[in-house]
Amino acid sequence: QVKLVESGGGSVQAGGSLRLSCAASGDTISRFDMAWFRQAPGKERAGVVALDRVRSCPYGDIAQGRFIIYKDTAKSTVYLQMDSLKPEDTAMYYCAAGSTTCALWSEYPYWGQGTQVTVSS
Repeated sequence: QVKLVESGGGSVQAGGSLRLSCAASGDTISRFDMAWFRQAPGKERAGVVALDRVRSCPYGDIAQGRFIIYKDTAKSTVYLQMDSLKPEDTAMYYCAAGSTTCALWSEYPYWGQGTQVTVSS
């Protein structure tokens, strides 16, 4: 069983950048499809971007041109580089691991505890 721990969240002004990290332990991330989701207060959990063994897969247009997912297999860590942040990006960001690329959130069996991102205008 893999354990996921997110970090890197914080408060930033609009237009700024953050890099979120998701460190995995108990198993190697190379065995999983990884994804980032986010959930704002009062809203449903939404997919941001996923990464399988060879390609990334955006969920809708949230990540288009602003967010990049990548991994360091040696460090067993997945990253989400977020640039040009907007106030509407404010949410709790979660890392997930599963076996189906760009799946619905309910299909990912492993989750981290989340890291808060707050973007002020």
